[in-house]
Amino acid sequence: MIRKIKYLTVLILGMAVFDAAAQNSQVLYYMNLPQNHMLNPALRPSNSVYIGLPVVSGINVNVNNNFFNFSDVFIKGVVPDSVVTILHPDYDPENFMTKVKDVNSFEPDALVQLFGLGFTVKKDLYITLDINERVNANVALPGDLLRLGFEGNEQFAGNRIDLSSLRADAMYYREIALGFSKNFSNNLRIGVRAKALFGIASASIDNRDLGITVNDEYTHTFNADLDAHFSAPLTFHVTGQNNIDSVVFDTTAFSTTRDVVSNYLNYLLETQNLGFGIDIGAEYKISDKLKVSAAVTDLGYIKWKKDVSNLEAKSEFVFSGIDMLEVYNGTMTFDSLGTVLLDSLKNSFYLTDNSEPFKTTLPFGVTLGGSYSLSGSFSLGILSYTRFVGSQIREALTLSANVNIRNLFSTTVAYTAMNHRYDNLGFGIAFKPGCFQFYLLADRIPVTWNKIVSEGTTIPLPTSWNTVHLRLGMNLVFGNRVEKKVDKPMIMLQE
Repeated sequence: MIRKIKYLTVLILGMAVFDAAAQNSQVLYYMNLPQNHMLNPALRPSNSVYIGLPVVSGINVNVNNNFFNFSDVFIKGVVPDSVVTILHPDYDPENFMTKVKDVNSFEPDALVQLFGLGFTVKKDLYITLDINERVNANVALPGDLLRLGFEGNEQFAGNRIDLSSLRADAMYYREIALGFSKNFSNNLRIGVRAKALFGIASASIDNRDLGITVNDEYTHTFNADLDAHFSAPLTFHVTGQNNIDSVVFDTTAFSTTRDVVSNYLNYLLETQNLGFGIDIGAEYKISDKLKVSAAVTDLGYIKWKKDVSNLEAKSEFVFSGIDMLEVYNGTMTFDSLGTVLLDSLKNSFYLTDNSEPFKTTLPFGVTLGGSYSLSGSFSLGILSYTRFVGSQIREALTLSANVNIRNLFSTTVAYTAMNHRYDNLGFGIAFKPGCFQFYLLADRIPVTWNKIVSEGTTIPLPTSWNTVHLRLGMNLVFGNRVEKKVDKPMIMLQE
């Protein structure tokens, strides 16, 4: 049982990672941390100087989907303390299919901060420099494709299933961002971050038309008109008709430690896959207690030119079918089903003779926020974050209570409504012993948990969880900016 659970977990996360940004950290926004300028470049921490060291300054991991929770994949079995997975014969597919939407998405991403620097110039100009490694992916699966696989093809007999909403993109790139923020009046502060983007690897599907017709004899006819673009050290072996026979990843760069170091240095200097991006933000103080803010982040693109391979599918082919029910009743293994499908798909793609560059755009976000200070260190906040991924829109709304005692201590407790869930809690804490500032943030914390017990080992699993977001790190911070009140001049009355 444990082996199946591990296999399924790897499968789910693998699907997410193989598809594509950075999700917004709702908890980070109102904390007194230097990293919040990545969410809105107009935000400024209280410290005068901060330095972010490689890796330890920030690791941000996010895995998100919009239709299933852990409790939909791992359910309690008949035997006490047992759990049935989605691939088990006792699993009821109807329970899972009630969660399926017309378009179902997986959106994982990760960010590792290699270096960070922020410092104040004169009175109110704040300059930042960030170097980040980012992995960004998103995939959209049409609901009818999942229904065909889990419920069988009888309901679709004689009809064509439209799969034009199928989408998949993945990018691995380095980001170097230079930011400036400044007061343009006593109440208005504006910030901008310009980004140079250096692409490392990418996979993208341009889906013009894709459909499946379920024939009367229950075979499936695929009609495809799409392109797949890759920028990676891949070798495609083809048949005589230029169809894909196999794909090999070039591992020579990892043969020895010297090769790894040499290729990593080359990677740091890589400029062939070049792109640009920008963040724009503003903060306006309505009164001494009330502030509002807005930002647009991750507007940008990357032009991919290195190690480019282009595949094209403009064809019609027939195969026996997709039916997860055969896996449940034991007549076919999951591996065999996947092999049949992949073999059919390989025969529909052919490798083009050219290596045309292609462009990918970043998913971008729009942030609107407001905060009200009840005292000098305690405030209440509201934050709306809207993320645009292709033709899909993601919305999150957060209410938070925030404590910021200069840069000595900062904490936030938040509630977020997002992703068709209304039980998402968030928590963040940062403290500063000496010049070291440690922080830990978690959005969408699961409230209820199940457990798997096998051979004396207990594995906890959240019951309702479709988003993972964790951020932790350490900064070096110096100085503490204090807003001084301007004393009004005394008026001497003469007799």
